[in-house]
Amino acid sequence: MDRKMIWLGLFVGSTIGGFIPSFWGAGVLSFSGLIFSALGGFAGIWLGFRISE
Repeated sequence: MDRKMIWLGLFVGSTIGGFIPSFWGAGVLSFSGLIFSALGGFAGIWLGFRISE
């Protein structure tokens, strides 16, 4: 269960983080999209880890 929550957090966090730059007109595959996707992935991993504890 622990790994599933971490992977789920990574997937959901990076997906949401990748779409955030589209609010100001940047593309999903732009530089800011990649940065926000990475940040969302890290946040998702952290959240998945905290939930699985």
